[in-house]
Amino acid sequence: MNKVGVVQMNSGRDPEVNVAKLKKKLKGLQLQGARLVITPENALIFGSTDDYQQHAEALGDGPLQSTVARMAERLGIWLLIGSFPIRQQSGAMTSTALLYDDKGQLVAHYNKLHMFDVEIEDKHHSYRESDTFQAGDETVVADTPFGRLGLSICYDVRFPQLYSALRAKGADIIIVPAAFTRVTGQAHWDVLLRARAIENQCWLIAAAQSGEHFDGRETWGHSMIIDPWGQVVACQAQGTGVLTADIDLKLSHTIRTNMPVMQHARFAVHQRNDKS
Repeated sequence: MNKVGVVQMNSGRDPEVNVAKLKKKLKGLQLQGARLVITPENALIFGSTDDYQQHAEALGDGPLQSTVARMAERLGIWLLIGSFPIRQQSGAMTSTALLYDDKGQLVAHYNKLHMFDVEIEDKHHSYRESDTFQAGDETVVADTPFGRLGLSICYDVRFPQLYSALRAKGADIIIVPAAFTRVTGQAHWDVLLRARAIENQCWLIAAAQSGEHFDGRETWGHSMIIDPWGQVVACQAQGTGVLTADIDLKLSHTIRTNMPVMQHARFAVHQRNDKS
């Protein structure tokens, strides 16, 4: 078994403030024995389009990415930054999850596939993520000492086809960093996460933002670690904080052996190629 840690944050527009808070929480999780730590969507910067434009960096190159890489190396942990604005060669920005190993090397990244373009009955009202970010076009499963991690971000969790594709590519653990709104989180967060774990017989680790943020946005929190049977083994409800749990892949193997849903599936997953 391996101990994983989750950070629940209330990130804002100032990356220095966010990084300082994150450092303290990572140190605490490292002292608790966590070897893999997951942070929420927008962990380092959570603001306006102008804020993301100001702090965006090319992949693997920039002061904020260097800072989190050093944090992973110094603490000797694998670290997943839930999302960060990455500037592509075209000039467009993607909302990108960054996975660092315990030597501080960037070993995988994932560009969020599904853009949150919706109307919500809250103080923020209208969300148009595609006005700021370009959607990704690839699924990502990363090899780690803890198992194969299937990467996703927030709104992705509403699209079960993505998670079927991650499982088909060998995912043992599904990662869902998020900044779910309070309204949608209260209605759907728990059931969506548990469903994705149950359907794919994977451990699921969801790291969330919590509380009030820039421009009236309010996030739901409730970071969770869920086992492949759909049981919530750890949860941080409101506020900021951390949680840990031991991940036992033998449980996944037992569940998959006793109920081999992948072999029973009558429908194949076909990924759309947006590049064509």
